Amino acid sequence: MEEAIGLNIEGVKKRIYHGGTGDLPKFITGSKVTFHFQTLKCDSDKTVIDDSKKVGVPMEIIIGNMFKLEVWETLLASMRIGEVAEFWCDVTHTGLYPLVSKSLRRIAEGKDPTDWHMHTCGLANMFAYHTLGYEDLDELQKEPQPLIFIIELLKVESPSMYKRETWALNNDEKLKAVPVLHGEGNRLFKLGRYEDATNKYREALICLKNVQTKEKPWEVPWMKLEKMINTLILNYCQCLLRMEEYYEVLEHTTDLIQHHPGLVKAYFLRAKANAEVWNETEAKKDFEKVVDLDPTMSRQVKKEIRMLEMRMQEKEEEEKLKYKNLFS
Repeated sequence: MEEAIGLNIEGVKKRIYHGGTGDLPKFITGSKVTFHFQTLKCDSDKTVIDDSKKVGVPMEIIIGNMFKLEVWETLLASMRIGEVAEFWCDVTHTGLYPLVSKSLRRIAEGKDPTDWHMHTCGLANMFAYHTLGYEDLDELQKEPQPLIFIIELLKVESPSMYKRETWALNNDEKLKAVPVLHGEGNRLFKLGRYEDATNKYREALICLKNVQTKEKPWEVPWMKLEKMINTLILNYCQCLLRMEEYYEVLEHTTDLIQHHPGLVKAYFLRAKANAEVWNETEAKKDFEKVVDLDPTMSRQVKKEIRMLEMRMQEKEEEEKLKYKNLFS
């Protein structure tokens, strides 16, 4: 292993374990860089925090796309294909690592890294709940410290060499992608492919939420994006109803109503979800609110209430029969 070498950046030291091949790649804006990484503490045991090889999926970042941990772009730009190197970085470069790690872990667990259904940003959520959801990351968040990154550079692709996914787009490109994803979600919904439709709606929501974080809350540009987000969440909830995910519908619609109490469709979908889980009183309250907000829906609401009362009556008769047989 070579001695530590400088990278012309304060607070970073590099040691090469295995030299790569060829010339330094061209790390131009928009290039996709694929690499494996291991993150370690600087303690006596070199405690491993994250390891992409254990997850089984290499890391990908897009150069110039404002990745939270900016120092990684600098580290990667010093490497050749196939090179394995260790980088020591002081706390000025590692402060945001717990947030980055949380997102990567959520992706590995098959969860949404952006928590798009929440109406506050990731930092606000962190301070509200005092936790990132992982004990070791909470500790690292409270006491920032230098970290060691062991990186193996696998490949560098120019923007023309790969199809960029929505997370890799800039803000303008994300906004252009939203109506396409929205339309595709609607088409899949009509075909009865509800799970596929939710994926399209979710992807569009992530694009909008990422753009919205750059705007000031409740100002005109932010509100325009919020209106688009609300529409997509309601479409998403319609899919969930068809998929019989009633409690998730209740969660999302309740969140929407708390922030936007005039959304008729949110009350209507929540009423239907409440009806499906036998919350008759809550369902009727929501149906009444729908009519208060939009009297033109009274006919449809009356039909829904009749269906609910019939189902409740059938349920009551079934329960009476069950208890009768039990004690006969």
